[in-house]
Amino acid sequence: MSEAEAYRTRMKAVQAAHQAKQKELRDPEKGLVLVHTGNGKGKSSSAFGVIARALGWGQRVGVVQFVKGKWITGEKQFFDKLGGVDWHMMGEGFTWDSQDRARDIAAAEAALGKAREMLESGDYDLIVLDEINISLRYEQIALAPVLDALGARHPRTGVILTGRNAPQGLVDYADLVTVMEEVKHPYKAGIRAQRGVDF
Repeated sequence: MSEAEAYRTRMKAVQAAHQAKQKELRDPEKGLVLVHTGNGKGKSSSAFGVIARALGWGQRVGVVQFVKGKWITGEKQFFDKLGGVDWHMMGEGFTWDSQDRARDIAAAEAALGKAREMLESGDYDLIVLDEINISLRYEQIALAPVLDALGARHPRTGVILTGRNAPQGLVDYADLVTVMEEVKHPYKAGIRAQRGVDF
């Protein structure tokens, strides 16, 4: 058997296995819960990529930002120009900037309230809860009401929750969990955040 024929035979076996697996899969008939966490860069960036994919299919998208405050970011400017995304910047900025725990808690609770309202509405195919894991990490909101809000979401609505240190209860609840691992970061080499790459 030639190398080309051997390759074709192997790929036919791979194809058959893939097709058999596809026949076993089911549609859960509900939006999925995705968690992007870990100490590496790209958690929110990945979620914004999924937003682009959803918009490509004509889906309705919402974003609730828990931490980033009034930052001017490339993604916000892009989606504002494009349209189709209901964007709510609810945070007060990083905790080391606000230095006011009561204010941070109030902002996080307001963001969770807005998120729950959107999740229950049935108006959205996808909602991104950006940096919600940071609010959970700093105990500005508790995990139980977050899980309650996810459980109360409309069946059509998928959710992406981003941020470092996702709690184990959220990891257990999610349908998909991706952990971004930092291997190397320019910040540690003294390089400041770059427009278009970092924000």
